[in-house]
Amino acid sequence: MKYALILLLLPAMAAAADIDAASGLIKNPGWEQVRAHCGGCHSHALVTRQRADRKTWLDIIRWMQETQNLWQFQTQVETQILDYLATNYPPQPNRRRAPIPPSLMPKIAAPVQ
Repeated sequence: MKYALILLLLPAMAAAADIDAASGLIKNPGWEQVRAHCGGCHSHALVTRQRADRKTWLDIIRWMQETQNLWQFQTQVETQILDYLATNYPPQPNRRRAPIPPSLMPKIAAPVQ
């Protein structure tokens, strides 16, 4: 009986978490945008290991734009990325490390003129 229940649940569990084999991203609306834009600079595993609410995901994007030369997104693309990340990689207790204190962050060098 126990095994029959497991066999019945397997298809539902697989459908609930359709994962792209190449990137490891959950295949839900917006995942292609995340695959294209986030994977250009770092591993997709960096994305899938993070957990954040929409505001924190936006803060992370802004930090990358200000300090890591991440390009600006069109408004519609940024909305799709944020919707995807907030829905598929939301905060979970004890999942995300505490932010690094500003005093421990590397100093940003002045731009070369």
